[in-house]
Amino acid sequence: MIAAEDPRAADVVALLDSHLELMNALSPPAEVHALDVEALVHPAITFVGYRVEGELLAVGALKDLGDGHGELKSMHTAAAARGLGIGGALVLHLVDLARRRGLTRVSLETGTPEGFAAARGLYARHGFTECGPFGDYVLSPWSTFMTLPLD
Repeated sequence: MIAAEDPRAADVVALLDSHLELMNALSPPAEVHALDVEALVHPAITFVGYRVEGELLAVGALKDLGDGHGELKSMHTAAAARGLGIGGALVLHLVDLARRRGLTRVSLETGTPEGFAAARGLYARHGFTECGPFGDYVLSPWSTFMTLPLD
């Protein structure tokens, strides 16, 4: 089940720590754009988790960038739960949430190294296409930017 979560909850913090550890293993520190717990409690961010029988298996967030534009952030599935379709369910949930809020576009930043290939494939399967940098991002060989119009 996907529902709102408090990023400060102990099991959420543990999964977010795993996420940050993986991002730092795959990219140089200056190229890691993952949000920490305190950033995830910002009012512009809706943070959700995917639980089965109370066990947290994945997290994701939708950040309202203004002007009808949203960004997927902090998408992470526990290693043991990968390949089960949970990431896709989170993407669909967050895109649906963006539509219900009247957003017209959802974008994201993910990495270019091979360790991000599954994430890029997931987003492409859900209609995201590559685009240029958006928001505060700058062009980088470590980043892939993707967007999905919601019209």
